[in-house]
Amino acid sequence: MGEHLVETNELIKTYGALRAVDRVSLSVWRGEVYGFLGPNGAGKTTTLRMLAGLVAPTGGSASVLGDRPGSPRALAGTGVLIEAPRFYPYLSGRDNLRVVARYAGVPDRRVEAALDTVDLAGRGGDRYAGYSLGMKQRLGVGAALLKDPELLILDEPTNGLDPAGMRDMRALLRDLGERGHTVLLSSHLLAEVQQLCDRVGVISGGRLLAESTVDDLLGQAGLLVRAAPPERARACLEGLVGAGNLAEVDGSFRLRTGPEQAGRVSRALADAEVTLTELRPLERTLEEVFLEMTETERTGR
Repeated sequence: MGEHLVETNELIKTYGALRAVDRVSLSVWRGEVYGFLGPNGAGKTTTLRMLAGLVAPTGGSASVLGDRPGSPRALAGTGVLIEAPRFYPYLSGRDNLRVVARYAGVPDRRVEAALDTVDLAGRGGDRYAGYSLGMKQRLGVGAALLKDPELLILDEPTNGLDPAGMRDMRALLRDLGERGHTVLLSSHLLAEVQQLCDRVGVISGGRLLAESTVDDLLGQAGLLVRAAPPERARACLEGLVGAGNLAEVDGSFRLRTGPEQAGRVSRALADAEVTLTELRPLERTLEEVFLEMTETERTGR
């Protein structure tokens, strides 16, 4: 796939007796949108703060753009929005970005490009205090874009937004990925990650539980079957796919087999004189996978 822009190896952060991040090893490839998924308090923000060079790790190591987090080289190529953006309320959005640009040593022409990218060019002259929450979040992303960075690190960018604001932010993040930016975003919203991200890291209790593409994480698709009488249907389906690939849930049968097997299933049930009332593809959701993982982590089973 290319090169890693972000790598961590056994990264640890402790605060007294609390281990907020526990041996996290992850990698983000150039050009991908990577979703760092976990519930509130899972260790997402702490990990991102270490990658941004804002806090030092207690143990392990991390690399950002081939250098240590917080180094001049890493900072020059990284745009960061962690937690809620903070700007001067009495200044306009444009003037706030000018202030940030001057601190960052970025020419003023980048301000207009950033406002245009986050769709605030028409409201750039308005005072920040009058912005909606969604506009404030987009301005925060605009500030992260001022350096035209290779890597964007965004912490819960849709947090607190209404449905319209979430839709606009998703469209912006999708556009940034299509423009070639590498995006590492944290979220506790499973549908958001499933829609936006190429790969996902799942974290809970400070530990990375899985890292893979969304498709691999969801696993193989299946088939849902409703048929009667259920005893005869079960016997027929077990003969087709094996007992280990069959589960009965809420009066339906779930088959771990590809959707292309639907015709074969239908014919077998008809031959067994079973009445088929429903047959459709069944896909796991990221929510189901996530809940399975975190429940296993919590209970140890």
